[in-house]
Amino acid sequence: MLRVGAVGYLNTKPLIEGLEGLLPGCKLSLDIPSRLADSMRSGKVDVGLVPLAEFFRSGDYGMIPGIGITSSGPVGSVLLLAKNGLDSITHLAMDEGSRTSAALARILLHKQFGLLPKIHLLPIGQTVVPPPIDGVLLIGDRAMKPFPWEFSESRDLGAWWTEETGLPFVYAVWAVRPGLVLKPEQTAAFHKALKLGRSKLGEIARRESERYGLPVSVISRYLTEQIGFDVGPREIEGMRTYGEMLVQFEKMVKQD
Repeated sequence: MLRVGAVGYLNTKPLIEGLEGLLPGCKLSLDIPSRLADSMRSGKVDVGLVPLAEFFRSGDYGMIPGIGITSSGPVGSVLLLAKNGLDSITHLAMDEGSRTSAALARILLHKQFGLLPKIHLLPIGQTVVPPPIDGVLLIGDRAMKPFPWEFSESRDLGAWWTEETGLPFVYAVWAVRPGLVLKPEQTAAFHKALKLGRSKLGEIARRESERYGLPVSVISRYLTEQIGFDVGPREIEGMRTYGEMLVQFEKMVKQD
């Protein structure tokens, strides 16, 4: 049995469409990115759609080539909100599910404004943001819905990254646990699932519209224009750039 873990967010749907039928013996489980990363690290998952930050931190994961969750410009589902302006954030609440975007927000805030805000956890479902928190990072589905908190400025991190580097951003990849070598037909199944998902984007948008309480047009635009699923040379360059920034930033924070 191949234990496969994926994120339960909207942006994952085209990647896992029909996967269990295409991959005999596959057991698929869904979770938020941070918990999925922990399951992958503890050996509970064989192949996981892990946050890019965790892929680099592990140092020994394999990777199914050519597939991931990406953006080039505004992504619409990774938002940094600030109560008094991005350049004055002192206490930042991070979405409980975030690993890659959490690191990206901290990297960009430090790079542009020299900020190192104190980090707080924003549990799934929590909408009350108490003082002294003056910044909030939202990812995934709840970033696409109105958040009941007053803020003076917001920034799409996908857009911010591309403006800063000129590169696409890769949020997650199919990682393979150390020591596991997938058979060619198993690797092919992940590509077939994406191909199937792409052929059914309209159906997925209609299906998920009711579940998320969002118009079909909003979901369709998100899946076809804002989120990407191909990891080619430019995306690999974006991955490499992020990995280098992550190492430098975490080394600097640890020294401080």
